[in-house]
Amino acid sequence: MNAASLEKVHRTSFELEDVKVSLLQDLKLDVAGVNVTGNQGEMLNIPRWVASVLEKEKLGQIQDTDMVVELKQAIVKENVQGAFEISTLEPHFYIKLKAYMKRLNESDFDKVQSMLNTLVRKRHGKIIHLADSSKLTADLAKKMTVEEREFYNNLHNISEEFTKQILGDLN
Repeated sequence: MNAASLEKVHRTSFELEDVKVSLLQDLKLDVAGVNVTGNQGEMLNIPRWVASVLEKEKLGQIQDTDMVVELKQAIVKENVQGAFEISTLEPHFYIKLKAYMKRLNESDFDKVQSMLNTLVRKRHGKIIHLADSSKLTADLAKKMTVEEREFYNNLHNISEEFTKQILGDLN
């Protein structure tokens, strides 16, 4: 599966997960078979995609993790790790962060994007080094996002092919 397809599958899974939403007004709806009924101020657990529609229509507000705090913590943890060790990120970290960023105003978006670039560059360099030297282990895979695992495996395969091309069949 290519990286774009993999991300799409995981993004769909993320959108189907329940999230808390605070209703901004009394509501009684049926959205594609999902019944949303509640009073203003009430908290509901509904699929994220439904909550996103409600938020866009100013009918609800998603109560989600502050991903800016999560991003800052991830950067600090990454900086503390050694040059060739990566810290743990949850598998859908980037997917969650991108969904969060879509709800930000332009100024905040730019700041978060800059922080994200810092984290990605740092992890990118470490993953390149690790992928060149060994196959992806279960312990290392647990520390990576779904996108990073795909990136790692692709890099490792390219590195192995390059080595075979240069060294040939020496057996």
